[in-house]
Amino acid sequence: MRYVYIGLIVVVTAVVLLFKIQNLTSVTVSLFSMSLTMPVSLLVIGVYILGMLSGSALWSLLRGWLHGATRKVP
Repeated sequence: MRYVYIGLIVVVTAVVLLFKIQNLTSVTVSLFSMSLTMPVSLLVIGVYILGMLSGSALWSLLRGWLHGATRKVP
């Protein structure tokens, strides 16, 4: 089973590196008066990480609300 995990890690790493190499063009992101120029691959990876963080925060908030709503009052 250990070799399967190592194989999956190698495949995912290869796909990420291929994505990085294939998307070297730069894009400019603007917000209000600020702008930032970065490669497309960094933008996609950054948006993915922000999505993971906001999704986990929302999941945690919903779990807390559900736990509070189903808690028995002494």
